[in-house]
Amino acid sequence: MATPRKIRKIFKSQPTMEGAGVRLNRAFGFNELPLFDPFLLLDDFRSGNPAEYRKGFPWHPHRGIETITYMLEGSVEHQDSMGNRGVISAGDAQWMTAGSGIIHQEMPFGDNEGQMGGFQLWANLPASQKMSEPRYRDITDARIPKLHLQNGVELRIICGQFGETAGPVNDIAIDPEYLDITVPPETTWSHPIKQGHTAFAYVIAGKGLFCPEETSETGEFFGNGTLLLFTDGESVTIKTGEDSVRFLLISGQPLNEPIAWQGPIVMNTEAELRTAFREYQNGTFIRHK
Repeated sequence: MATPRKIRKIFKSQPTMEGAGVRLNRAFGFNELPLFDPFLLLDDFRSGNPAEYRKGFPWHPHRGIETITYMLEGSVEHQDSMGNRGVISAGDAQWMTAGSGIIHQEMPFGDNEGQMGGFQLWANLPASQKMSEPRYRDITDARIPKLHLQNGVELRIICGQFGETAGPVNDIAIDPEYLDITVPPETTWSHPIKQGHTAFAYVIAGKGLFCPEETSETGEFFGNGTLLLFTDGESVTIKTGEDSVRFLLISGQPLNEPIAWQGPIVMNTEAELRTAFREYQNGTFIRHK
């Protein structure tokens, strides 16, 4: 029998401002290092008010990380200093490996009703890949597998595998899994997670009881904007009552490496950070064309 994970810590996303004035909610970030290793940050930028997001994220650099954007509503137009340009629309995802360095901008747009929403996850790169060639993996909604299980559970597989079905993103150093899961009312469902991997759930709709093996007596149901970081183990169980619950389930292999982080650049040492910002200032930041 798989060893069930337990709830290690509970977080509530907090309002903050980024870019040129985008209001968003941060589930975790710099202050939570290194609890989420290999992950660095998760931002929730859902909004129905264009004034909260239309200024976007103008030109800025990244080095040493991967940014994973997943859209539910509206769209984000991105372009970079190497001439790449595209749009991430509702249901799409983008896995960007900044590697040795990329300068880009991300400008959000609402749908016809002004709704715009999605999530951006930052994943750390191992030291051996921090200066690798940058690359994009643009994943359209049509390429993301959507499973409807017999018990009514629905899964969208951005990265990772469920049974024989694999998501479109592979060959990532931290061996990640990124699932969008909906569990219907009055249902108990368990999902296997690789032992030793950091794993967390972020609730985006409804409410659910996580790890009921340990919380069934208290019966605490967690709703929108709540993040649950799990202990190690081989599976996570979710139980619902009268309401369904929709959440992101994310896991990955820890790097256990030192982190030197300033703004959009994450390296292993302070000297590497200083080099990155010096190169950005003198115009030699882009290593790969």
